[in-house]
Amino acid sequence: MTETTRPDPALPPVFDPAQVEAPLYERWVERGYFEADEKSDKPPYCIVIPPPNVTGSLHLGHAFEHTLIDALVRRRRMQGYEALWMPGMDHAGIATQNVVERELAKDGVSRHDLGREEFIQKVWEWKAESGGKILAQMRRLGDGVAWSRERFTMDDGLSRAVQTIFKMLYDDGLIYRAERIINWCVRCHTALSDIEVEHSDDDGELISIRYSDDVVVATTRAETMLGDTAVAVHPDDERYKHLIGTEVELPLTGRRIPIVGDEHVDPSFGTGMVKVTPAHDPNDFEIGRRHDLPMLTIMDEQGVITAHGPFQGLDRFEARPAVVAALRAEGRIVSEKRPYVHAVGHCSRCKTVIEPRLSLQWWVKVGPLAQAAGDAVRDGRVAIHPTSMEPRWFGWVDDMHDWCISRQLWWGHRIPVWYGPDGEVVCVGPDDAVPTGEGWRQDEDVLDTWFSSALWPFSTLGWPDETPALEKFYPNQVLVTGYDILFFWVARMMMFGLYAHGSAEPSKAVPFHTIVLHGMVRDERGKKMSKSFGNAVDPLDWMDAYGSDALRFTLARGANPGTDVPIGEDWVQASRNFCNKLWNATRFALISGARVGELPPSQELTAPDRWILSRLNAVLAEVDDHYEDYQFAKATDALYHFAWDEFCDWYLELAKTQLAAGDDAADRTRLVLGHVLDTLLRVLHPVTPFVTETLWTTLTGQETLVTAAWPASDPARRDPAAEATVAELQRLVTEVRRFRSDQGLKPGQRVPARLVAPADASVLTDHEAAFRSLTRLEAAQDGFTATARVVVGSITVEVDLSGAVDVEAERRRLTKDLANERKALEQATRKLDNEQFLAKAPEAEVDKVRARRTTAEAEIARLEAQLAGLPQV
Repeated sequence: MTETTRPDPALPPVFDPAQVEAPLYERWVERGYFEADEKSDKPPYCIVIPPPNVTGSLHLGHAFEHTLIDALVRRRRMQGYEALWMPGMDHAGIATQNVVERELAKDGVSRHDLGREEFIQKVWEWKAESGGKILAQMRRLGDGVAWSRERFTMDDGLSRAVQTIFKMLYDDGLIYRAERIINWCVRCHTALSDIEVEHSDDDGELISIRYSDDVVVATTRAETMLGDTAVAVHPDDERYKHLIGTEVELPLTGRRIPIVGDEHVDPSFGTGMVKVTPAHDPNDFEIGRRHDLPMLTIMDEQGVITAHGPFQGLDRFEARPAVVAALRAEGRIVSEKRPYVHAVGHCSRCKTVIEPRLSLQWWVKVGPLAQAAGDAVRDGRVAIHPTSMEPRWFGWVDDMHDWCISRQLWWGHRIPVWYGPDGEVVCVGPDDAVPTGEGWRQDEDVLDTWFSSALWPFSTLGWPDETPALEKFYPNQVLVTGYDILFFWVARMMMFGLYAHGSAEPSKAVPFHTIVLHGMVRDERGKKMSKSFGNAVDPLDWMDAYGSDALRFTLARGANPGTDVPIGEDWVQASRNFCNKLWNATRFALISGARVGELPPSQELTAPDRWILSRLNAVLAEVDDHYEDYQFAKATDALYHFAWDEFCDWYLELAKTQLAAGDDAADRTRLVLGHVLDTLLRVLHPVTPFVTETLWTTLTGQETLVTAAWPASDPARRDPAAEATVAELQRLVTEVRRFRSDQGLKPGQRVPARLVAPADASVLTDHEAAFRSLTRLEAAQDGFTATARVVVGSITVEVDLSGAVDVEAERRRLTKDLANERKALEQATRKLDNEQFLAKAPEAEVDKVRARRTTAEAEIARLEAQLAGLPQV
């Protein structure tokens, strides 16, 4: 590496993120550092952003996920890849429609007052004025996305992709329309996907009802009995075999319903009999299909009872106690249990209790699509990281149910199907003519938001057109997302990606090669963050207080694959301190004349210089291995300890002695200082981009770290001998520092000392000045009298503490510590000599006792040596 010219090395005394981050980010964007060129011959590296909702704002989950993605993309860019992080947003059908409807309601207007077209126009106006708040917050975090490529799931290109794949699936018989049980929100008036349903344990009631002398059933939703069309028992249940094929009268209705045998029934649950309401329960629906039962809908879309009789017109929650009261009046109630805690589904948007309901909806036949998605992982075309998540993946895709894709909304991709006056049904592709003429109408429903986001890895690149971007960046290299949407989003992207690219080579048909799953961000006690719990945190508050780098570093340092991430403000403060440590170290180096240039040969360097270069290259190799394995926490932790413990706490202190000499060796140390900082700032850049950019450009005089080369580990710079020498010096310094602390000496207090060592103790002969500097020991003068000794291996440090230490108090302290260690040694030895303990105790416990014995032996030797070194008074 040739030497570079540096600007004025002065840095402000303190790093102020607020002054640096915004201007720095805008410079990165203006200079196009984050853009990608599909025409380049560099290897591609593409990650698409999990599209945040257009209604959303940045929360800690986003910040966590974006930090991981940004680190991967920045590193690959520095490694010479054509790196693309694709940005965009999801139109968020239900959420967005609810937001706009609430705005309209403030003026006393409903969407029905406006009509469909005018309402949709209002939504687009809201998006232009208020939507996409999260995009500005992403800039604040430092997301290195290609802003010129920003996509929206409702833009023209993605709408064309949605219509294209709907038509393909429809023509292949993989999309159909049928009556099935769906999750229905009586407030939003739409079907919901499973992910849009939140389950909680609610207080309810369990009512046992006698249908006849022989038939007793239990239910938590008594009102649904009005829609019963059968009672089911297990066909092998000896108690009820004789009843199968008979009928029983349904109370309150006068209808007679059959008793059927079905293996779904659990004979050990309750009475072993279950009421069957096929139009209002998913399990009952399947029983109804197997036995060809009538499916009676007794509730409308508002949750109001429609069954003829005294309950007609009542809300479902009004009908429930009314039905129980009527049954009680007829003597039909066997038992009533309240409260009865059970899982209840709620709409994730409005929190209304979900009503399972039979409804005519559009469905995707997922069987062959899910099979392909499972096979892509089985045959290794797609890797799931961590691999411990694979069983969950297969458990889902191997038993996936058909997917309800229609929603009763106005905002979204309208289903491209037209109905004619004579019963015609026509599915229209993006290039097809829309049917015209009297009586033709388009389906009123829109597609599930997950339908369009399932195309995200390739629709954002221009599919269905064969664009250069699609050719370059599909398949994506990696998908980074939370394990909580492994099934709902990841599986659907796999299904649609493989289907849309079915004619491609198998390895090029998958939407991505690796799925990296991360956990959820929780508070420092491991509790889920929630406004209702009072522990929710706005990441912008922490970025305001400590800087974006501090937040990013904290999140990355907690990112173990597939596990949840606890985080507290103290940890962000600690990361801020780390950034300040880097700042101060670089400032010291610049003031000391550190520069980036060609490193001298190893034989011309001191042991500390060779040691820090050896450790640097070891850490580089370790960090690369962790990145390739998506071990963000381990990579970040390795860099933290190298930067803080080895570089700042040890090497800079050793370098001060070398720099003070002012000779050629000092100049070589300046080159080593510059090289280590140059390299360290590069490898820290993906996680802490702002502070590293500021320091690196000042150190090197170069334009930007964003496109600088990623450093590679150089095995030739590994130096076990230098590492051993410095390790011995560190051990000696640590023992003397501990001795000083034990004596109550102030950190800066200097005391005279004489070093006694054999002639071959090069650690002292070569590094005495550094040792004395690090331990605050002065050279012994005439009249020196040792009052204490520190023995480390073959080296003895004689110290004169007269006037600084109470020798008799020190003797008492050492004697007491020695007695404690001898007792610990005796207890450990007794346990290890006990055959029963060795046979019965867990291996970890035995190892713990062995370790304690070893520690006690070492401490006894140390304390005896110190006692022996004390002068006799």
